[in-house]
Amino acid sequence: MYRLLIFILILTNWLIFSGIFDVFHIGLGVLCAGIVTWISSDLLFENRSKSIRGRLREMSRLPSYLVWLLWQIVLANVYMLKLALSPGGLEEVSPRVVRFKTKLESDFARFVLAQSITLTPGTVTVKIVGDEFYVHAISKAAADGLDGTMEGWIAHVYEPELEEKQA
Repeated sequence: MYRLLIFILILTNWLIFSGIFDVFHIGLGVLCAGIVTWISSDLLFENRSKSIRGRLREMSRLPSYLVWLLWQIVLANVYMLKLALSPGGLEEVSPRVVRFKTKLESDFARFVLAQSITLTPGTVTVKIVGDEFYVHAISKAAADGLDGTMEGWIAHVYEPELEEKQA
């Protein structure tokens, strides 16, 4: 069932992004979606015990997180622009590696956190060891931005039971 769902998701993306609906391109899409499904279906849904209701809840909460993340990326870009163009911006640059522990339990939620941190200019996830993240930050302000807010958003989307425990 999961492989079929993954195949349909990948094929739908192929069709939408290609925008060409002739026999050759649809056949190529089916072939590529099949190969990608065969290779990576275990990566997409690691925890197969979640119900359809739980997956739908994740999908309904994801857009609000993505809007928030996009806003954070915009703010970080403005900050990086300020660092690059202001006369005293270079003095504020003080690279550091920040280490923090996450309360996220699933590997997928940790993956989303790592990718979200890296997408935000001024920070790069360097390493994850168990529940410890090592993040390179370009300045103290960027390091201070790793205050757990992003982790809370991800817990809200992917681990609502963790969010309820903390409340």
